[in-house]
Amino acid sequence: MDQEKIGKFILELRKKNNLTQKEFADKFGVTFQAVSKWENGKNIPDISILKQICQEYNIDINDVLGVTPNNKKNNNQFIFLIPTILLIIVIVLLIIFVKDNKKDNTFEFKNIEANCENFNIYGNMAYNSNNSYLSISKVEYCGNPDETIYSNIECNLYSLEDNIETKIGDCGYKNEGETTLNNYLDKIRFNVENIDNLCKDYSNLEIKIEATDKNDKITTYKIPLILSNDCK
Repeated sequence: MDQEKIGKFILELRKKNNLTQKEFADKFGVTFQAVSKWENGKNIPDISILKQICQEYNIDINDVLGVTPNNKKNNNQFIFLIPTILLIIVIVLLIIFVKDNKKDNTFEFKNIEANCENFNIYGNMAYNSNNSYLSISKVEYCGNPDETIYSNIECNLYSLEDNIETKIGDCGYKNEGETTLNNYLDKIRFNVENIDNLCKDYSNLEIKIEATDKNDKITTYKIPLILSNDCK
């Protein structure tokens, strides 16, 4: 499933229902600029908004996501977006590998938040009995101003068991050259597939940021993650 296909789907759906971009945006609590970016293939809706759109017009979300249960194998394509104006949008899209028609293709979704007052996290967890996928498309620092120029910053996702850190993912961006914390955070994304123990509260997941300044002093930020909603 690709970004342009989602955009074409939304464009055709809006026109079929004789709605302007603003009228369509108002129905789902977004701006008309966001709808325009969706339709132009420059961005895609948050998975929760996409579910609302499908429910509103009685459309199977699996058709939009491109899940095809009759195929032995589907290629996974992951599309991530950069949150635009104001706060939002975070997205996770996935297509699972399906080996037979009896497997569950219905996904549960959770929002990811930060259990830390200095950071905002924008992300989602999508999972079913066969697969899971975690996506964090924005980490936003909101603590005391940090204008330090760092020579190197690393950011990884860890699972904590008995105080032992196990790395399960990185931010997908390698810093090269001097940068500030905020500039670095603007570029990072986390995309992790097949996390074990799907129905936990995930209190053992933590993002760790290690920033090294010109004097080789390391500043460490730890961000415990929490997921919304109870497991079903």
